[in-house]
Amino acid sequence: MAESIELPSRLAILPFRNKVLLPGAIIRICCTSPTSVKLVEQELWQPEEKGLIGILPVRDAAQVKTAGPVVPHEVGTDSLDKSSKVQGGSPNSHKLDANNQHDVVHWHKMGVAARALHLSRGVEKPSGRVTYIVVLEGLCRFSVQELSMRGTYHTARISSLEMTKTEMEQVEQDPDFIMLSRQFKATAMDLISVLEQKQKTGGRTKVLLETVPVHKLADIFVASFEISFEEQLSMLDSVDPKVRLSKATELVDRHLQSIRVAEKITQKVEGQLSKSQKEFLLRQQMRAIKEELGDDDDDEDGLAALERKMQSAGMPQNVWKHVQRELRRLKKMQPQQPGYNSSRAYLDLLADLPWQKTSKELELDLRAAQERLDSDHYGLVKVKQRIIEYLAVRKLKPDARGPILCFVGPPGVGKTSLASSIAAALDRKFVRISLGGVKDEADIRGHRRTYIGSMPGRLIDGLKRVAVCNPVMLLDEIDKTGSDVRGDPASALLEVLDPEQNKTFNDHYLNVPFDLSKVIFVATANRAQPIPPPLLDRMEVIELPGYTPEEKLKIAMQHLIPRVLDQHGLSSEFLQIPEGMVELVIQRYTREAGVRNLERSLAALARAAAVRVAEQDHVVPLSKGVEGLSAPLLESKLADAAEVELEVIPMGVNNRDISNTFRIISPLVVDEAMLEKVLGPPKFDGREAADRVATPGASVGLVWTTFGGEVQFVEATEMVGKGELHLTGQLGDVIKESAQIALTWVRARAAELRLAAAEGINLLEGRDIHIHFPAGAVPKDGPSAGVTLVTALVSLFSEKRVRSDTAMTGEMTLRGLVLPVGGIKDKILAAHRYGIKRVILPERNQKDLVEVPSSVLANLEILLAKRMEDVLEHAFDGGCPWRQRSKSDPILICIVATLEGEHLSVQLLPS
Repeated sequence: MAESIELPSRLAILPFRNKVLLPGAIIRICCTSPTSVKLVEQELWQPEEKGLIGILPVRDAAQVKTAGPVVPHEVGTDSLDKSSKVQGGSPNSHKLDANNQHDVVHWHKMGVAARALHLSRGVEKPSGRVTYIVVLEGLCRFSVQELSMRGTYHTARISSLEMTKTEMEQVEQDPDFIMLSRQFKATAMDLISVLEQKQKTGGRTKVLLETVPVHKLADIFVASFEISFEEQLSMLDSVDPKVRLSKATELVDRHLQSIRVAEKITQKVEGQLSKSQKEFLLRQQMRAIKEELGDDDDDEDGLAALERKMQSAGMPQNVWKHVQRELRRLKKMQPQQPGYNSSRAYLDLLADLPWQKTSKELELDLRAAQERLDSDHYGLVKVKQRIIEYLAVRKLKPDARGPILCFVGPPGVGKTSLASSIAAALDRKFVRISLGGVKDEADIRGHRRTYIGSMPGRLIDGLKRVAVCNPVMLLDEIDKTGSDVRGDPASALLEVLDPEQNKTFNDHYLNVPFDLSKVIFVATANRAQPIPPPLLDRMEVIELPGYTPEEKLKIAMQHLIPRVLDQHGLSSEFLQIPEGMVELVIQRYTREAGVRNLERSLAALARAAAVRVAEQDHVVPLSKGVEGLSAPLLESKLADAAEVELEVIPMGVNNRDISNTFRIISPLVVDEAMLEKVLGPPKFDGREAADRVATPGASVGLVWTTFGGEVQFVEATEMVGKGELHLTGQLGDVIKESAQIALTWVRARAAELRLAAAEGINLLEGRDIHIHFPAGAVPKDGPSAGVTLVTALVSLFSEKRVRSDTAMTGEMTLRGLVLPVGGIKDKILAAHRYGIKRVILPERNQKDLVEVPSSVLANLEILLAKRMEDVLEHAFDGGCPWRQRSKSDPILICIVATLEGEHLSVQLLPS
């Protein structure tokens, strides 16, 4: 680098917006604006020897500060890219464009003369615009004496600020300068050593310290740093070498300290990360920077709050030790690490669980509990009595481990609402867990935390929601659980419902024992058969059969109608449904065990009434209390006998009451015509049974379904064939076997029943038998249709009709013994709803009649049968054929005695 440079008295000026070029620095710029292109062509490109130009910093008017000398001048300047860098010793790009050409700019008073080291010309396509890329080297400082225009670009009359050789030698002898030089070189050497160690480069940079004058090194070093524009201007204005060295030493030292802090942070982070976590290095550096600055992360406060929350959760000692280990592990993890969020969610759950928090129970009042049950449910006397007994035991011994009640019955009989009534009587929180369709064991025990998306089971989640450890928990539809490759939820419930085991219930997600002994479990099911026997053994089954028509009427009048009216914004002043109409709805439109369809029918009537009220005019007659009101318009309308729309609102009356009072004149009373208009033609009548058994070969049976008892017709017919039996109606294996047994029994006793002329005749010779169960879309199976099948076959072969007012149920053996069946109460109620007058039951089911309401038994004739012959005797008018022969045709008995040795043999032979 030359010691001194001779500058001309005038230089072309290239403005640098918000950027400074220092002596000794090299910069690469791209000239695209017409002004800068013209300057390069005139001053640098055309001359044989590349000339000199002046680089003068400029600032926008909004960025002007009083700290530096400026030359205000409204001229067009090139806009520079603010993100460009100036680095000593290495070229860098700097772009000039033509935007903001008419902005007010402020020229700095000092600049740097620069020479072009490299020039290249280019043409942009398709515009054809000429651009230049110029590599410039800063040479020395100058001050601007006068600024003027030369064509499209600026020129300035300048004076050099560089010291002469003699002046510089005198400065170098100054002790202050010598001390500053040593200090600068020491700091620069440290910086170079750190950079070379960090970048693993050679000692090429150190040569600069020995060959370049120290006052020029100051500019070169500072030009390679990222410093603010104001600091760059301050360095440019430092003409005095001592001031320049002082500022440069400060900037170099600051840069050195920032590098050392960065290395310290990097070493600290790398020491904490394992090999598999290198990809998180940048995030760890950010965290370490925040720690170094004293900016604590919010996550630390969150963990501290979480720890305080867990301390107040009241966990058992063994659980607390486990939680402390997990918390220490979480504190060592970084938020960006895999598993951090899952561990945090796990600890949040443990802190939210009610380990010891219970709901305060008031003193249990059995009378109030009885009144609550009576107000919520009509009938169900035995069920309510069992609930009161349960509550009485809880009152005497609050910590008693009572049985788990399981309400079994068809839909719509109030199983779920009974459970909520128990919770209300005990003043405990109520949580419902639906088990319908659950096939995954993890829904009960939770997922293991090793799985992605793991979560606790439904029981633990329900306890978290209610936030107490002693709620009333309803396990709804417990008979609807299934099992597959994901496990058996019913087996997982064995631990939950066992009082001896649920003290240490182990959820897979929690992985710590949780005490469920304080929870009062209540279960519901539509039928008990699908429940596994071990699980059923842990519960006390309380059956809720369907309601009688009388009970349905009371329920409708006391509960359903008020609720339906309230749901539809009506009252008794709008709609009135007499008891007689409710009875017709029960008899003709709803033959169900529960009352849901009955409520839907009543809701349909309420909707029809709502339409009428909404469409009705708001015209009402004048009240007597408005006689004092007068107006010319009112008097004229009254004189013309015109209809006047007037509504008087008394003070202090609720607006809703007013609208209800004046909206309708007379309430809508439901009659039979309205029933048929809204609900359609009657779905049921009393002639169905008589029509279905009008011909031989049909009988009426009683079956049990998940919807309660039902009446099932059985039809049999014969046709020419090969003696085969055909069964239709979507039947299960059990009922198919019952049909085979029934046909075998009839064929074996064909002669006794006078279905064949003599013994040994094949009853099926030359004909096939087809047995059909109507409603083929409904699956049917079970062991209670045996007697019905036999009756239908005997009716077919004897060509005698079965009594249409008689229904039957029971299973039979191959020898004709009638066996007891279940669901007697539901079946009798179904027969009563259907209008059946006589019911044939197995004799061993007589004990089940005590559960049937006396009002139902009073309207039915119950016939008991021990053998199949008894069933046939009751099913046909005049008795069965076998009984008829024994009455009309006496059999002559012959006694034959023979002597065989010393033994006397007696045989009774028919004549």
